Amino acid sequence: MQTAALHSLGCKVNSYETEAMQQLLEAAGYQIVPFTEPADVYLINTCSVTNMADRKSRQMIHRARKQNPDAVVVAAGCYVQADPEKLKQDLAVDLIIGNNKKQDLVTILEEYLKDRNIPKAHLIEIGGTKEYEELKINRIADHTRAFLKVQDGCNQFCSYCIIPYTRGRVRSRKPEDVAAEVETLAKAGYKEVVLTGIHLSSYGVDFPEEEQTDLLGLIRQVHEIEGIQRIRLGSLEPRIITEEFTGALARLDKFCPHFHLSLQSGCDETLTRMNRHYTTADYEARCQILRRYFKNPAITTDVIVGFPGETESEFEKTRAFLKKTGFYEMHIFKYSRRAGTRADKMPDQIPEPVKTVRSDALLALEKEMSLQYRRSFLGQEKTLLLEEEVEINGKNYLVGHTKEYVKGAAPVEAGKKNQMVEGKFTQILTEEILLLQS
Repeated sequence: MQTAALHSLGCKVNSYETEAMQQLLEAAGYQIVPFTEPADVYLINTCSVTNMADRKSRQMIHRARKQNPDAVVVAAGCYVQADPEKLKQDLAVDLIIGNNKKQDLVTILEEYLKDRNIPKAHLIEIGGTKEYEELKINRIADHTRAFLKVQDGCNQFCSYCIIPYTRGRVRSRKPEDVAAEVETLAKAGYKEVVLTGIHLSSYGVDFPEEEQTDLLGLIRQVHEIEGIQRIRLGSLEPRIITEEFTGALARLDKFCPHFHLSLQSGCDETLTRMNRHYTTADYEARCQILRRYFKNPAITTDVIVGFPGETESEFEKTRAFLKKTGFYEMHIFKYSRRAGTRADKMPDQIPEPVKTVRSDALLALEKEMSLQYRRSFLGQEKTLLLEEEVEINGKNYLVGHTKEYVKGAAPVEAGKKNQMVEGKFTQILTEEILLLQS
């Protein structure tokens, strides 16, 4: 039996696709082994969101070749799509498989094993396709929640982002195919699903008029599936948050009030240079809608510091906006130049030491706001979906998350993995974990 090892870089969509490719290999008779062990086939599902992501992708490819010089090394995904010519010249790579060709992995491998002179590259013109690549999963390794990819591609063309060029235009998965996969996962025991995509808010915009649906319609369909107790969403664009959308979600008892609303900057001038299609006033209004319909919803976001042209005054506008808006968690990124994007050629690139100072300031603010949000749950009755057993301060607990994705710990006798347990948050065990007692 041949062995295969897989490694995923980047986003949750990549993780989903890697899991789907692993299950394709298993169905074809491959034995899956850890990436750190010798294998007959190594597959690296690459990322290209930044130049650093490109570098990490190359490093993993070369690590695989070093681990077994005789293995078949396969590079797949976004870095492949962004720079195929470089990978064609890389002797560490035997096969390169672009986006929308991952479903053909087993066939491509079999052809290569029969004839090693077949073309190295398997790519399509990703910007021209309207086809959603139908990959499927029936489980997620070692998790109690299942991430489902329901959408691919992006039409936004933010000035710093390469993704529209590596993932192509918006393509949505048919709702009946999503529902069928959710039903399979529910029967396998999963209680929570997370709907993800490259630009999730655009779900359905590409469907023909007679098949029109949108993200809200998809959520409602998933909500009806027996066995699923929680529905969570991946990253959203602020403009999807309307009175109608939010009001409808608030009426769905399985929906988790955890919203990751992409911000990127709290300064309107910077947002304009980024080609983001909203203002800070728009964004703030969307947060207010969420807080009207949900009690203390978790609102998380992404922020880029040191974008080209960001003055000290613009940075301070961002910091003030973040303080005023308030977030549960913020993912802080130092701007990283990405060849092929408009921002890469913009004047007034910010020196790295300045980016570091600004990043450190926002990370400190994030820590303060996150702890404040967690503290707001003390004394409240909440339900955890238990996920794993851990040791905290010398004692064993089962840890899990609330619907808001606040992490809590319950005594081990409270239940077992993948069960719901109710109780009251009574104290802070660690910076990130609250104690739940029944």
